[in-house]
Amino acid sequence: MELRSLKNHGWVKFSHDPGILDWVNHVRPAAAKIAEDPENKALWLRHGKTWFVGVNALKNDKSGRLGWGPPLNGAVSKFIIEEHGEIALDCAQISVVYPGYPAFDGTDSEVAHKYRKDRCAAHVDGLRPEGSRRRRFIHEPHQYVLGLPLSSANIEASPMVIWEGSQHIIRAAFKSVLDQKPIEKWSKIDLTQVYHEARRKCFKQCKRISIIAKPGECYLVHRLALHGIAPWEHAASNSDRGRMVAYFRPQGDGNLINWLNGSY
Repeated sequence: MELRSLKNHGWVKFSHDPGILDWVNHVRPAAAKIAEDPENKALWLRHGKTWFVGVNALKNDKSGRLGWGPPLNGAVSKFIIEEHGEIALDCAQISVVYPGYPAFDGTDSEVAHKYRKDRCAAHVDGLRPEGSRRRRFIHEPHQYVLGLPLSSANIEASPMVIWEGSQHIIRAAFKSVLDQKPIEKWSKIDLTQVYHEARRKCFKQCKRISIIAKPGECYLVHRLALHGIAPWEHAASNSDRGRMVAYFRPQGDGNLINWLNGSY
């Protein structure tokens, strides 16, 4: 069932699991401390201090274990092992979105800010913009994106959004270019144009879905799925500490063939 959902829709939600909740309860205080540290704030706060980015801020081991706490466990771990082999996680991102996101502070252009508000800054992970022309190249071929909520929030509190089925459009677009080239050259191929065209196609053809999950639940997003973060709505029920989520995006030993094709 999980694999079918991931293949068809580009994401799957795992229901409440005691193993995940144990991990969340151990990590949450450390994550809050990370987000409240003045040096981390100076480094990671963006968009008028409405988003703490926190990339790889949690210093967990490859099992997800932080200090003396539990490793990441439960049904999602079993699924990852079945599809990707032994779990080898990166250090988790601690992402905290606050009321007012995304505030305009001048660091984004007006066009980029409008895209962030209207299209939730929709993107495919692993394609980082380079230079003043923001050309897109493959930098981080992730295996998947795993989101683990560390706080409770409703649908108005800047949830992750995904364009369901977008991974099929993105994959076909990338394959139209990459299949013609030797794999050792893929990281040097400019995918900007084909990526932008595919993204526009996703907006037209795919349904945008908000992903809502509570602590103890989690969700796995396809590595090629178009996704983003919705603006914070006035009706959001949450404390000023914001909506906090830990994200894992492990890479698979540089195996670009699996990144583009894979088993799902």
